[in-house]
Formats: sequence, C-alpha cells, structure tokens
Amino acid sequence: MKHLLTAAAVTTSLCAGWTTAALAEGATHHIAVHVNQNDPKVMNMALNNVQNLTRYYEAQGDTAVVEVVAYGPGLHMLIPGKSPVADRIATMSLENDKLSFSACGNTHRKMSEKAGKEVALLEEASIVPSGVVRLVELQEQGFSYVRP
Repeated sequence: MKHLLTAAAVTTSLCAGWTTAALAEGATHHIAVHVNQNDPKVMNMALNNVQNLTRYYEAQGDTAVVEVVAYGPGLHMLIPGKSPVADRIATMSLENDKLSFSACGNTHRKMSEKAGKEVALLEEASIVPSGVVRLVELQEQGFSYVRP
C-alpha cells in the first residue's frame, strides 16, 4: 500500500510538471480578420487590431496566427497604388511571419475583367477562390472572427 501511495504521488508530481511545462510553452490563437470596405479607416483599424492582439498574446507568452481576408471593395487594401496601407502591410509582414493576407479570387477576377487586364496584388497577398468561403473555412477550423 505504501508503494502505491508513493507511486501515485510521483505520478501526480510528474503530471503537474508536464502541465506546467505545457502551459509555459503558451497557447496558439488563430484569428481571421475580415475587410470588405474600401475605407482607409477600416483598413487601418484592421491592421491596428492585428498589431494589438499580436502584442497582447506575445506578452502572455502565446502566439497569434492571423489571416486578413479582403474581398469586395476591401480588396483595394491589397492593390499596389490603390492601397492606403501598403507600407504598413509590407512592414507588418516582415515583422510577423504568422500574419497572412488573402485576396478574394472572385473579386480579383471581376476587377481584372473590368480593367481589361490582370489587376496586380501586393506581394504579401495570396489569392483564395472566394473571400467569404475562406472566412467560413477559417471559422470551421477554429479561427476567431474579427471585423473592424
């Protein structure tokens, strides 16, 4: 009986140590940020949200994985020469490798057809088939949803 109690105490101590070690590593938070307005205030607020939540979680010892999804008029956020936040996107992307930008393929295709040529996107942007579908997929994967 004495050996069983000793084994139980050792096991409890080891498990507590593992829990502490796991907590010390920090959690990973997944956040999807939605931009669908061609408004510099909204775009800047979205980027402010990204910076604020990233700083907050890093101060807690956690990690934030953030994907900004732009569609409709919000796609201007990711178009060189039209984006009022292009410099911020470039800087933030260099500073944070867990930040990505997704451009709606449907919106991009329609803008390109209207322009009569392929509309360029910032090098930080990746095209997804549909911005709305991408937001749904991210939420189904457990991403938290933010719309500034």
